[in-house]
Amino acid sequence: MKKGILLAAFGSASHLGEKALKNFAEDVRARFPDARVRFAFTSDHMRNRMAAAGKKTDSVKKALRRMGFEGYTHVAVQSLHLIPGREYEVLLEEVLEAGRQGGPEHIAVGMPLLQDPEDILLAAEALLSHLPAERKADEAVICVGHGTWHNGAASYEALARVVNLSDRLLFIGTLAGAHGIDTLLPAVRATGAATVWLLPLLSIVGKHAELDMAGTGAASWRSRISQMGITCKPVLKGTVEYTGFAKIWLMHLARALQELPEACR
Repeated sequence: MKKGILLAAFGSASHLGEKALKNFAEDVRARFPDARVRFAFTSDHMRNRMAAAGKKTDSVKKALRRMGFEGYTHVAVQSLHLIPGREYEVLLEEVLEAGRQGGPEHIAVGMPLLQDPEDILLAAEALLSHLPAERKADEAVICVGHGTWHNGAASYEALARVVNLSDRLLFIGTLAGAHGIDTLLPAVRATGAATVWLLPLLSIVGKHAELDMAGTGAASWRSRISQMGITCKPVLKGTVEYTGFAKIWLMHLARALQELPEACR
């Protein structure tokens, strides 16, 4: 038996994102010291960018086939996506394909952050506990996710409903999909908040957080909020860097390892 863990992330071409993933991997190694940890990246675009920079860029399928060739018999693939959207579906498809094409004999998959109602409650608790300490009671917070038109977007909506029970000035928006900034701004303005904090609801900080959310371009969320005469305070820190969120992924990984045959435990 040779046991491994494959962390499947969207991908990162930024220093901050790479550092966050590396730190999370160290947490995984500390929690599961008997398994070797590797990364795979699910975004074709990000893999191309990383390859151009001379970085290792295995897809999930390629990484699993490589691990099978190297003699790994039991592998847990942990998704580092937030929602069960199309990226996660492709991950599952690649796991099945790798299993048929020389991958490890036993493979189990850990769920995304916001997979089921239990996850939503735990993520809401984590989000509320990790809000900026400097935030005042009358200041609004917008958490910005990637978003999608996939039905997995319902996870964002479920999370918003739970956190709003505790904090009416906390909003969850997405860069893509039905909860974009144009939908959100009227509701934020209606609160009368003079300051808005912007937090990435993304695994790691990358282009979306640095440019689309917190950038100085006219179309960024930061600029759009500032144009309303509201002070905007971005925080560049991904969810994988917060203990409360990381615990959920680690819980899912532990469950995936438990799904592998008894010899793996």
